[in-house]
Amino acid sequence: MRPNKNQSPINIKIITLSLFFLLFLVLVAWSSISSPRSNPSPKAENDDLTSPSSSLSTDEEDQPKPSTPACPSLPLTPTCTKTPPSLANALVHYVTTNITPQQTLKEISVTLRVLEKKSPCNFLVFGLGHDSLMWTSLNHGGRTVFLEEDKAWIEQITEKLPSLESYHVTYDTRVHQADGLMETGMGDECKIVSDPRFSKCQLALKGFPSDIYDMEWDLIMVDAPTGYHDEAPGRMTAIYTAGLMARNRENGETDVFVHDVDRVVEDKFSKAFLCEGYMTEQEGRLRHFIIPSHRTRSGRPFCP
Repeated sequence: MRPNKNQSPINIKIITLSLFFLLFLVLVAWSSISSPRSNPSPKAENDDLTSPSSSLSTDEEDQPKPSTPACPSLPLTPTCTKTPPSLANALVHYVTTNITPQQTLKEISVTLRVLEKKSPCNFLVFGLGHDSLMWTSLNHGGRTVFLEEDKAWIEQITEKLPSLESYHVTYDTRVHQADGLMETGMGDECKIVSDPRFSKCQLALKGFPSDIYDMEWDLIMVDAPTGYHDEAPGRMTAIYTAGLMARNRENGETDVFVHDVDRVVEDKFSKAFLCEGYMTEQEGRLRHFIIPSHRTRSGRPFCP
């Protein structure tokens, strides 16, 4: 998700800030609806003047009541709408920088609609970039993890945004190998659903931290590694592995997003291994797939 072309910073900055203000308003509105309201205690039909509850002395009634506790960060209440720290940090960051996310408003909105339903959730992102703080903030309270190929880039981003959870990963493929890898992916060993660490398919990535494989991811975004020239790693293995992880979850389904589908590799590999039958939407250069668990139904074909 590193920048590789000129952007229009003013328009995209306005878009990004609007999204965060919208998210904040949604949080406030939701808290107003869902906050529990205390019901008044029912009065007894007959007051017992001798009961302990009705024998409070004037001195006890005049006792000073404890002060209201400080405004908690969560949950929000109608009378206490403190901005979550991650959202506040994101607003400050994007207000004070001219560098903004590469995805358009319409593309970002596709993922945002899913996060509005699923967050807080587990969100895995291939790539680390200027939009990473945005994704972390939109998944407030959940876990958002970034996998990045460039160690120097990780250091540069995390120096400015140390709260981001990111890991350095390596890829041993090149874009010019895509045709051969596509042929390999059509083999029977690549249609078997399993933990990527134990897959016999050449496309399965096996070098991630163990925690990445052990977690069930609700959303996966493939926006890396670099894929715009022949000697770049390309996203062939990232796309295949994202689909394999989605199929291998114990139950439920995973929303998988692939960016830059205007390029040949992203287009062909997402259709082949995330499956056109699972594709629900394409907006601009972003494609959205919903992939169900293949462990809950024996004999489910790799693609519908």
